[in-house]
Amino acid sequence: MEETISYEKAVTELEEIVRKMENDQLDIDSLTNQLKRAKQLIRLCNDKLTKTDEEIKTILEGD
Repeated sequence: MEETISYEKAVTELEEIVRKMENDQLDIDSLTNQLKRAKQLIRLCNDKLTKTDEEIKTILEGD
């Protein structure tokens, strides 16, 4: 099941996870869950960037 979240929201959530990690605000259980979430968000962002890049190339090649 693919999650529907905007690129901007995914990046904001990733930044929040990193901030918490840098400030030692996560216990070991939370850290594991947050790292899993970060991995999902990174994959989602990469997919969105790849799709956007492909769409741009298609548009530019069409002209």
